[in-house]
Amino acid sequence: MGLEEKADTKIFMDEEGYDRRDSPALSDLDKNLEKPPNRDPHGLNTHLKLGFEDVIAEPASTHSFDKVWICSHALFELSKYLVYKLLTLVLAIPLALVAGILFAVLSCLHIWVMVPFIRSVLMVLPSIQAVWKSLTEVFVAPLCRSMGRCFSAVDIRLEHE
Repeated sequence: MGLEEKADTKIFMDEEGYDRRDSPALSDLDKNLEKPPNRDPHGLNTHLKLGFEDVIAEPASTHSFDKVWICSHALFELSKYLVYKLLTLVLAIPLALVAGILFAVLSCLHIWVMVPFIRSVLMVLPSIQAVWKSLTEVFVAPLCRSMGRCFSAVDIRLEHE
C-alpha cells in the first residue's frame, strides 16, 4: 500500500508518465515551451540540485509512516519552490544591479588600470632586470661565496649513546 502511494505521488509531482508530444495538435510555440531554457549552461550551480532524499534520508532500519513521508516531501518541495520564488522576486533585480555595477567597475579597472600598468612594468622590466642582476653579482654573490667557504670546513658527526 505504501509503495503505491509513493508511486502515485511521484507521478503527480513529476508528471513523468504524461508526454505532451504524443498529443495530435502541438504548435511550434507549444514545442518551444516544452523545453525550459538552460539557465545554467556552464554548470555553475550543479551542487544546488538537491532533492528531498538528499536532505531528509531515512535509513532502512527506521521509517516514518508513509503518509508523513509523502506530506513532508510535498511540503519540502512546495516550500523550497515558493520561498525561492519569493526571494528572487524581492532580491533578484537589486542584486543583479549591484552585480552589474561591480563587474562593470572591475572590468573598467582591469582594462584601463591593470593592463596598462602591467604592460608598462613588462616594458621596463629588462632594464630593471639588468640592474638587479648587477646588484646581486656585486653584493650578494660575494657574501654567499665567503659564507660557503667558511662553512665548508664544518664537519658534523652524530653519535648515538
